[in-house]
Parts: sequence; C-alpha cells; structure tokens
Amino acid sequence: MKKYTYSAKRSDNSENWCVIDAKDKILGRLASQVAYRIRGKHNPLFTPHVDTGDWIIVINADKIRMTGNKLDQKKYYRHSGYIGGIKSITAKELLEKKPEELIKKAVKGMLPKNRLGRKLGKKLFVYTGDQHPHAAQKPEVVEI
Repeated sequence: MKKYTYSAKRSDNSENWCVIDAKDKILGRLASQVAYRIRGKHNPLFTPHVDTGDWIIVINADKIRMTGNKLDQKKYYRHSGYIGGIKSITAKELLEKKPEELIKKAVKGMLPKNRLGRKLGKKLFVYTGDQHPHAAQKPEVVEI
C-alpha cells in the first residue's frame, strides 16, 4: 500500500469569510495573523502552492496602533519610473490619509511574491469604520 502526503486542490477550500476588528491592535501583529489566515496556514489542508485560505474583512483600520517611534520614523516609498522620481510618506501621514493602505501594505509584505501572492492579496478587504458591505457573505468574527 502506498503512503503519500495529501495535496489539496482549489475545490477543497471551504471559502470562509472572517471579520477582524483592528481597534487598538498593533499593526505588525495584526498583519501577521491576517496573512496567516489568508494563506490558509490555519487549515489542516494547507498546501503551499494552493489557495486554501479565508477571505478577510478588517474593520476600524483608523484605530490601529504602532509601537515605539515607528509612527514618525517608518517610511513607505514609491517610484514613478523617472530619474529622481522617488517619493516617500511616513506611517503617520499614511494613517491620516489612507489608513486602509497601511494595513494592506503590511499584509502584502507577508504574502508570497508570486502569482499566488497577488491572488491572495485580493482576498483582503479593509475599512476605516466598523461597518462593511459584506453582510451577505455571513462572515464570522475572529478574535486575534
């Protein structure tokens, strides 16, 4: 009798929806738990090359915290493609302008840098208030 390791298929995933409240949570710790669930590592059927994760809704993104001086010292960079086209923004400015982007960037950095990672990044929805438009998916509240 052959013994083998089971490799999950895309159809094996149950596609759960989860709501996570970011109020007074530390950014890095929240992002690592969100990436863990999006990737599907909490699932016993986890397979590294298959999407076996959940859909995640993060609410209260504007109430996220950062420890130490990271709020003032941490910078996010982007480049226009032209010479001298590098621009930066601090975490404090990003939190004031687009708090959703702060969480999305943190989670994206913890996902694989390939086709699967780009696909998994689309399974994250971040909102500033405590309301979200995904009630029809019947998401379950997850405590982190």
